[in-house]
Amino acid sequence: MKKSRAVVYLLLILALAAGLCYTAVYGLGSDKSGSAASIKQGLDLAGGVSITYQVVGDEDPSAEDMSDTIYKLQKRVENYSSEAQVYQEGSDRINIEIPGVDDANAILEELGKPGSLLFMASDGTEVLTGSDIVSARAGSQKDDMGNSQYVVQLTLNEEGTKKFADATTKAAPTHDQIYIIYDGSIISAPSVQNAITDGSAVITGQRSYEEAEELASTIRIGGLKLELEEMRSNVVGAQLGQSAIQSSLKAGAVGFALIVVFMIAVYYFMGLTASVALVIYTTLDIMLLSAFDVTLTLPGIAGFILSIGMAVDANVIIFARIREELAKGKVVKTAVQDGFGKAFSAILDGNVTTLIAAAVLGIMGSGSIRGFALTLAIGILVSMFTALIITKWILNFCVVLGVENPKVYGIGRERKTINFLGKKNIFFILSAVVIIGGFVVMGINKATTGDALNYSLEFKGGTSTTVAFNEEMSLEDIEANVVPIFEGVVNGSVQTQKVAGSNEVIFKTSTLDLDQRTEISDALVEKFGIDESAITAESISSTISSEVRQDAVVAVGIATICMLIYIWLRFKDIRFGASSVIALLHDVLVVLAVYAVLKVPVGSTFIACMLTIVGYSINATIVIFDRIRENKAQMRRGESLEDMVNASISQTLSRSIFTSLTTFIMVACLYVFGVSSIKEFALPLMAGIVSGTYSSVCLTGAMWYVFRTRLGEKNHNKKAKVEKKAQA
Repeated sequence: MKKSRAVVYLLLILALAAGLCYTAVYGLGSDKSGSAASIKQGLDLAGGVSITYQVVGDEDPSAEDMSDTIYKLQKRVENYSSEAQVYQEGSDRINIEIPGVDDANAILEELGKPGSLLFMASDGTEVLTGSDIVSARAGSQKDDMGNSQYVVQLTLNEEGTKKFADATTKAAPTHDQIYIIYDGSIISAPSVQNAITDGSAVITGQRSYEEAEELASTIRIGGLKLELEEMRSNVVGAQLGQSAIQSSLKAGAVGFALIVVFMIAVYYFMGLTASVALVIYTTLDIMLLSAFDVTLTLPGIAGFILSIGMAVDANVIIFARIREELAKGKVVKTAVQDGFGKAFSAILDGNVTTLIAAAVLGIMGSGSIRGFALTLAIGILVSMFTALIITKWILNFCVVLGVENPKVYGIGRERKTINFLGKKNIFFILSAVVIIGGFVVMGINKATTGDALNYSLEFKGGTSTTVAFNEEMSLEDIEANVVPIFEGVVNGSVQTQKVAGSNEVIFKTSTLDLDQRTEISDALVEKFGIDESAITAESISSTISSEVRQDAVVAVGIATICMLIYIWLRFKDIRFGASSVIALLHDVLVVLAVYAVLKVPVGSTFIACMLTIVGYSINATIVIFDRIRENKAQMRRGESLEDMVNASISQTLSRSIFTSLTTFIMVACLYVFGVSSIKEFALPLMAGIVSGTYSSVCLTGAMWYVFRTRLGEKNHNKKAKVEKKAQA
């Protein structure tokens, strides 16, 4: 490549970085598309609509009916926002939270009043009920003349399929009508043209897509097992507002600057190229979050900032490899090419396993947790692009321009081999002590408080107190003057919500008895001069409850199994996978111990924290296993397996420390500058990063060695016995 062309390409990359920065800050067009400001904000940042429904009837509904209704409503409201949440309050109430919207009346009108739905034959016999409908969607298709027409596509469950097949078989010969009745009114009366036996029906005759969608929407909402009536609806103000966003941005900016300084200080010129790539990564990530219409919540912000720290990981692996090649005496051009080539497998495997964790989190999680997973997944994919493409381009172009002095890149030194395996028993005992200590603390907590961990309101439920103040109060005033009143009475955290357009504030606490309610009420009346009637309280059930506790365990289990299979296939040795899984279990148990000892609240971010740790830990482990695999294939005659493993761990030690450090820096910044809910996420995550680094360096290689030698000896002895028996 000519130098002139390399200059042009470098200038284009710098121009790209500048353009992305401009777009991320100011956006494109009048709607500021692609900018950070254009990203939708969740209920905890920008507020949204909150709706509460009450089940109609004298008797409490069954748990099965409530679960079915919540599931169907969740699917319905996700049309408004991917971050929308539907959860149970008490025994017969359902609460809906839809972030990023502010017109409650319009949503209520579109959502519709859940009511009874019947499909009735012309002779008055019942054909279907709403519970027989699986889905109803508006669409279009070609008629017999080739013209496009708007339709409603129905999917029925097994029981509904059978009932509909019988009814349409009877009605088809005379093209009888089947009446769709919602809350006693006929909303559609399509004629039966043919017998429908496969559980999939189409309603024609809609004059527009809007009319088809309205009919489909009514059928969907009428397909609930329970009849609901609206109790209240309001526009909820931001729980944390601009202060939370500003503190998170400050954490990101400080962490970003520290990482840039660190990379340049350690990797010289290569660190500078990585910094340019990191700028492109950050701005490109912002644009993609805007383009994919992601609703950003506080966990999502945490995921974005965390991904900045993890984005450096690939660059560190590459740079360490380049320095190793330079130490062998290779010229810069060759070292760069070989460094990228040898680093690729570790980068690919590490990021794929982290993506597995993000995918499981996205599937198993809901609401803000799903947003966190999407943010993390986008970050991982973009980081691979910037590290493997952008950084490589910059380095190659600079080599063409004559930047070929090895000192500029930093020549790697032959690292003294550390006898990690010789200390394996010490490492095993230390880990066992920490984990057992965690279980002991959990037992003490269980005996003293009734719970092994400090479950938040999302897990345990509690009391919701609504206070109508005489004048609107800012979040700062609420935190400074009102929250302490609740904290002086209740045991645990206090969550606050402002109701937009009013002076009302909602306080969620642990369950309050009558005396506690009275004490709080008297204090509020005395201090703020409000009327006692302006204070209302009601019990709230757990948002997450035991089902989601199980989901957390299942999610970690599924992610672990998928990672085990992937590592098994990639490394062609189940012992690599088994060692990784044990290390993951170790890290999860260590973090649980941290939750127990420090009494960190266990809330909605708990699942995100655990799966992030799982993904991060396996990422670090794979780099070491990749080196073991490489060195094993190059073992010289007479070289012991123990020496090879020790050498592999030692060779990757700086990478393990540096990547952990960069990620730790970002998380630490979140903890220092973030709001309370972010701190509750960041603290155990810092412990998980430290534990993941420790387990990768001190445990995984040792466990693989033990499995290899012990199982290898058994297999060898078994084979020898078989051969001896065959000879006899």
